[in-house]
Amino acid sequence: MASKIIGHGAEAIVHLHKDKSVTKTRLKKSYRVSHIDEKLRKLRTRGEAKLLERAAKHVNVPRLIEVSEGSHTITLEHIPGEKLADILSSRKDSKKICKEIGRAVAKLHDNNIIHGDLTTSNILLTKDDKIWFIDFGLGFYSERLEDRAVDIHLIKQALEAKHFKNHEELWRSFLEGYKESKFFQKTLEQLGKVEARGRYRH
Repeated sequence: MASKIIGHGAEAIVHLHKDKSVTKTRLKKSYRVSHIDEKLRKLRTRGEAKLLERAAKHVNVPRLIEVSEGSHTITLEHIPGEKLADILSSRKDSKKICKEIGRAVAKLHDNNIIHGDLTTSNILLTKDDKIWFIDFGLGFYSERLEDRAVDIHLIKQALEAKHFKNHEELWRSFLEGYKESKFFQKTLEQLGKVEARGRYRH
């Protein structure tokens, strides 16, 4: 099947096929012992697929088509959207978008789903203004406040780095939506501790 590379990171390579499906393949790590690397890639492929299926019950994520632990691949539907990292700053409705992101993340966290790489590069906006979350490769299940706090710390950092001109109001809008989480207050308190540790390190 003819395809082109649309993503290449440290963990995986992503191909877009002519049938509009996307295949994500976990890359071999030469620094790891071979059989351990094989086992880890199988586990993480399986884990990401399960996380996607669970997340799909609560937010917009690409539909899972096929999983192959043997070839360390997951095949997904292609979402024809733009990365928020590229367009958020130029959108007049950027605050509304961030509020919707907050609401969606609250749903994930209330169901113990941690994205693990929550940045505006891993959120798409489609032409009908729907928000889609992609790349759950670093995601996992957790009931820990610390993990929820680190997740929203990542989106806060992304807003500061990529959308610095109005990152404060975008962050406030995100929190307006995230207030719908039953863990909102405790997660925010934990976020303060996470950020304090970061300042102390520097």
